[in-house]
Amino acid sequence: MVKLPRRQFLRLTAGAATLPALPRIASALGYPTRPVRIIVGFPPGGAADTVARLTAQWLSQRLHQQFIVENRPGASSNIAAETVVRAPADSYTLLLVTATNAINATLYDHLSFNFIRDLAPVAGVVRVPNVMVINPSVPADTVPAFIGYAKANPGKINMASGGVGTPVHVAGELFKTMAGVNLVHVPYHGDAPALVDLVGGQVQVMFDLLSASIAFIRSGKLRALAVTTATRSEALPNVPTVAEFLPGYEASSWEAIGAPKGTSSEIVGRLNKEINAGFADPTFTARLADFGGVPLAGPPADFGKLVAEETEKWAKVVKFANIKPE
Repeated sequence: MVKLPRRQFLRLTAGAATLPALPRIASALGYPTRPVRIIVGFPPGGAADTVARLTAQWLSQRLHQQFIVENRPGASSNIAAETVVRAPADSYTLLLVTATNAINATLYDHLSFNFIRDLAPVAGVVRVPNVMVINPSVPADTVPAFIGYAKANPGKINMASGGVGTPVHVAGELFKTMAGVNLVHVPYHGDAPALVDLVGGQVQVMFDLLSASIAFIRSGKLRALAVTTATRSEALPNVPTVAEFLPGYEASSWEAIGAPKGTSSEIVGRLNKEINAGFADPTFTARLADFGGVPLAGPPADFGKLVAEETEKWAKVVKFANIKPE
């Protein structure tokens, strides 16, 4: 038997250990070799679809292959999620992940998949504040004044949302719980008709996406009392946060990219790197800022942590408020 010097032996064994990783690294460097689908659980034209198309355009430019948005609306975005978690883990089918997915994990009792277990986190894209808006006829200019008015009129103030279990709905339910007020939830089939009735005075308050409400706020048709994120929004710098009056309150909408579990970590890492590169591009970030969004930067593990935390938080709200899907 030939004995090798210890230093030479260690070099050889270290080199051998890297051999299995080489094909995966080469695959990541060559990715993608054909078009990639980004599945979106909402119809074209909304905020989620806009973020998906912006991300797809950016990735197409960076990786020199088409990233195509495919809208699969239905079942509160569960159809899209199931499509992706059941897809081959070959990195050619991705999901636009939203706060709705974290809520649905508890809202729906009999999903055929476990969202946290079956999805590989890739990268956050954007966080968008919700904003607490009221019809100007409501005699309140601040959150404390609104809480006082609501406590003096229990069950007489209608709170609109775009549907049961939506981020807008659960943001309002969290407020009700923390403020100790009795607001009557009025669900609509989408945020647009809810906003129409809020402007018209048929309902009095809504925790809507800032991007949808900001034009009505600026025109004076709605009054913004507070934004729902932990920090103030650059789009409405003079509007306080709900947390300034109810410490610990936070509710926001967010969009990110996920892939089927088992997707190559090297390709996940490359996609994460390219998406995060967009946050250094003024044009990309300006598009996010157009609807009040801020970049949701970080490695895949940060996005995975966000999903876990959001799922746990909204599970408590869904159970406490006894929210059931329509």
